[in-house]
Amino acid sequence: MKRLENHLIGIDQGDAILFSDFEDGGEMWTGRGQRERRRRVAFSEEFRVPPSVHVSISMWDVDTKTALRADVSAELIDAAGFDLVFRTWGDTRVARVRVAWMAMGEVRQPDEWDLY
Repeated sequence: MKRLENHLIGIDQGDAILFSDFEDGGEMWTGRGQRERRRRVAFSEEFRVPPSVHVSISMWDVDTKTALRADVSAELIDAAGFDLVFRTWGDTRVARVRVAWMAMGEVRQPDEWDLY
């Protein structure tokens, strides 16, 4: 469990289209085997420390003639942002994906100082 030590809590959220491969024959639509797409997401304001980030698929367009395989995650989370990651494998054909995200964590107080 992450314990928040600051009474100022911030929530940031968004929705990002990761790819649309059916339009140009991209690898998520035409490829096979392990495939991955990443996108760096910047928070609208920096958190005090790395926040907790939740991600979920908010739209996907897939070929139903093959098995539907997907893994979506947040990686490399820091106070300024994170990497949104979508992975698939096997013969799954993914035309496009949109992912929703929400970050929650401590934000700085207006009069907070960094002492070194």
